[in-house]
Amino acid sequence: MANHLLDEMVEALSSLPGIGRKSAFRISFHLLRLEQGMFNQFVRQLTDTKSRIQFCKRCGSYSETEVCDICTSDKRDSRIFCVVEQPEDIFFIENTREFQGKYHVLNGVISPLEGIGPRDLRIKELMERIEPEHVKEVLIATNPTLEGDATADYLANQLKPLSVSVTRIAYGITVGGSIELSDQYTLGRAIRSRLQL
Repeated sequence: MANHLLDEMVEALSSLPGIGRKSAFRISFHLLRLEQGMFNQFVRQLTDTKSRIQFCKRCGSYSETEVCDICTSDKRDSRIFCVVEQPEDIFFIENTREFQGKYHVLNGVISPLEGIGPRDLRIKELMERIEPEHVKEVLIATNPTLEGDATADYLANQLKPLSVSVTRIAYGITVGGSIELSDQYTLGRAIRSRLQL
């Protein structure tokens, strides 16, 4: 059996997020069982899709065109921006159907340990959009991590002089979860993010 070739395939697949070695083995065996024509079509489809997707010149999201559908839509509230870490975050927010504004992708978070500072992110591009696009509110939807919080604080300080309302996604205990099973950090954030009833 061609173990070293299979290992190479498993190694490549397990480098994808969320794919462990066990899943990578299953996917590898499935791909090897495909007849050559179907396999070639699969690879062509991936290659074609990858080559046609680009980044929106305005918000930084994935797009098939120079400017994405959300940025060009007149049905979206252009006075509200949601700032996210990565383009894929937009997909998850859109699935909630709760946000009707426009987006801005930072392409990361401030992380001094990894040598990532504000200049490495798309913060300047965000600041340049605020006045021309008449933005009234910026909802910061970075992840609830130390880096995400530091980035949110930095953005809030940068946006204050522009007289823009800056909001942050709320944190809390998972719906259906319990206080007993929540970690100290999550519970603390839930208390600080409490809402008036």
